[in-house]
Amino acid sequence: MQFVLPVGIVVGIGLLSGVILTVAAKFMAVAVDETAAKITEALPGANCGACGYAGCADYAAALAADHSVPANLCTPGGSAVALAISELLGVEFEGVQAKVAIVKCSGTREKTSYSMDYQGYQNCTANKLFYRGRGTCEKACLGFGDCVKVCDYGAIYIENGIAVVDRSKCVGCGACAKVCPNLLIEIVPDKMRVVVGCSSIDKGSVTKDICSIGCIACKLCEKACKFDAIHVENNHAVIDYTKCTNCTLCAKVCPTKVIHVHPKKKVK
Repeated sequence: MQFVLPVGIVVGIGLLSGVILTVAAKFMAVAVDETAAKITEALPGANCGACGYAGCADYAAALAADHSVPANLCTPGGSAVALAISELLGVEFEGVQAKVAIVKCSGTREKTSYSMDYQGYQNCTANKLFYRGRGTCEKACLGFGDCVKVCDYGAIYIENGIAVVDRSKCVGCGACAKVCPNLLIEIVPDKMRVVVGCSSIDKGSVTKDICSIGCIACKLCEKACKFDAIHVENNHAVIDYTKCTNCTLCAKVCPTKVIHVHPKKKVK
């Protein structure tokens, strides 16, 4: 009998708590937008942020609330997802502009060297915080593969000390670009074949001493380009992909061959 009262009190508290939670759930419930829920299901669930929103759910909510938000911002999902969203919203379909990641560094182990024997935590971000990274070039690929770890598509890997993109697998989600501490990865339209594989901020004479393939800021590419699409900025060539026509003239005159031309995509 001595346990009846304590047990009764516990049971009473449990019942009261249950009633309170039930009432709270009813009055504090958030209405579910069925359209947003359907759009979320249509999206790939990568939550990469390539669309400009925090994740798939946020993008879906924005689409459901405002039909002027473009339905083709999901690059991982491609045109198939854009079509599904357009049909759900009853808006005109517009295909997705496919994108791809490019790596603006060519400093393989044969082309450049390390300035330290780094034994710390093995990732790019940690190494960058230690002095300025292990490379003799301050803007070199650090080669620990932070970008590899965040790619859900197996589209980027480390080869000979630098990150390499498999263009056939890349969906242009931008996850790799966000984690690169040296900002070496850029997302561009996948039709773009010309890439400047260098981001050095050193003067040309210094770059030449520390990397045999680095941009020496000679500006021959600028002079060769007929479309004003490439300029030397901060001691390295930078391509304006809104103007580039893939003519490849810049690559042909580059003395260090740091401007690379990817082959044309095969038509399936």
